[in-house]
Amino acid sequence: MKREFAPERLNVPAFTAAAATLDGADPVPGFARLVAELATPATDAVVRWEATGEERPGADGKATPWLHLDVETTVPLVCQRCLSPVDTELFVDRWFRFVADEATAEAEDEESDEDLLVVSRDFDLRGLIEDELLMEIPVMPVHDVCPTPVRLSSSDDDFQAAEEAKPNPFAVLGALRPRKPEEGK
Repeated sequence: MKREFAPERLNVPAFTAAAATLDGADPVPGFARLVAELATPATDAVVRWEATGEERPGADGKATPWLHLDVETTVPLVCQRCLSPVDTELFVDRWFRFVADEATAEAEDEESDEDLLVVSRDFDLRGLIEDELLMEIPVMPVHDVCPTPVRLSSSDDDFQAAEEAKPNPFAVLGALRPRKPEEGK
């Protein structure tokens, strides 16, 4: 009999012991925190994901649960040059090792190369998928070539006119400086 697993309440010990795999294609609007970061709602965008569990021998010789997560999607972010939407691909390819509790995760976090999570019988896999996608959003999403010309000036004509009307502060200082007497007088 094949065991069924639900991504909303994943029994991590059973999932990894069975070396099971879950996959899905979920609409982006189902990930509320991700949608909050987008330039447009992305109603047609899909998050494709696959999670695979396995057990590996731990330092103490006991089986340790591991999860491999592959996620990909394309979402519209705000281009930081032209401020219009730019379709940005997000990819996640990460291994997670599960530990017994938060204290163990904190103690081992500094020296471990992999990400650590606390083992659970009702783990929220979709929440992890969303967390990982949020961390993959680039700091400065930009088009390779922006669809509209980018205005590189920092001011408009009114600003320029106001700047030109101001007296030069160095000219004012020059007027305060004492003049040298002319030679030969």
